[in-house]
Amino acid sequence: MIPKLMSRKEKKAQAGLITGLVFGLASLIIGVIISFVIVSTLNDASLLTANSAEANATTNLIANYTAGIDNVSAKVPTVLLVAAIVLILGVLAILVAVWQRMKLTGGSSL
Repeated sequence: MIPKLMSRKEKKAQAGLITGLVFGLASLIIGVIISFVIVSTLNDASLLTANSAEANATTNLIANYTAGIDNVSAKVPTVLLVAAIVLILGVLAILVAVWQRMKLTGGSSL
């Protein structure tokens, strides 16, 4: 039985998926950094008078944003652990596939 080799189209699809995931993660990180800068700028601007409705709204926004980031950061180790396990299983699957291919094609001995 000859193993089916991946076509160029399938390889491009996998490369496109990985590229999309990397760029999506990078844009998410950039978006979070930009939102941190905006919230920090609102907090440090001192444009609003103390105890005004706008100042209270800004303070509440900063508190809610900080609480949200705390909730997300508490889940990051779990997400990274799952990603590491998936990566390790993927590498093992690739190694097994390469080993199988080598076993089928390199069976000659002297």
